[in-house]
Amino acid sequence: MSEREEEKNQSALEGQMEEEALTVEENAEEQKPLSETEAEAVFEAILFTMGDTVEISKLADVARMDLRSAKKILKKMEEKYQSEERGIMLTQFENAVQLCTKPETYEYLIKIAKNPKKIVLTDTVIETLSIIAYKQPVTRLDVENIRGVNCDHAINKLLEYDLITELGRLDAPGRPILFGTTEQFLRTFGVKSLEELPELSTVQMEEFKAQAEAEVKIRLD
Repeated sequence: MSEREEEKNQSALEGQMEEEALTVEENAEEQKPLSETEAEAVFEAILFTMGDTVEISKLADVARMDLRSAKKILKKMEEKYQSEERGIMLTQFENAVQLCTKPETYEYLIKIAKNPKKIVLTDTVIETLSIIAYKQPVTRLDVENIRGVNCDHAINKLLEYDLITELGRLDAPGRPILFGTTEQFLRTFGVKSLEELPELSTVQMEEFKAQAEAEVKIRLD
């Protein structure tokens, strides 16, 4: 091999090594977690664009950081929105978060946006929702056994209002539908998780039964 060919091969080898070094450097940069400032901007952009809840684990993956770090940044964002004169706030639900408008801006929003459907929760619907919230996953028959009356109307209303949803089917004859609460339920009642719900006493369950019996009496009369 001539001296010129050796120089040419050496030059090509060096060029290849430089390219490989750059690739390694770029890959390392891609794996590096976003800074807190960058992550906050990215989280805000994602939540604003999605409009709905986003799982915290997915935000952590996007920012290439662990779940604890992502939660810490989201907590700071939540406090920031609350302390500043902003029209939005960050709401957390168990393992997800969402950017929402603050309640005090509602009267101005409805002047521009379509007036949302008004949710009317009668005592019957509230009682049915309470049973589902505390006993979930629960079947329609389970709810009716507790209340002692047919709950078709109440359950259909709760489904319409997106306060409950179908969680699956019970592995039993007829495979009845199992119901549970939704994120909209948490949002409506101002709690972040089911653990924040006050404990339901035996007395309250007896009151539900008594009110259900009163309903039946009214219908019969």
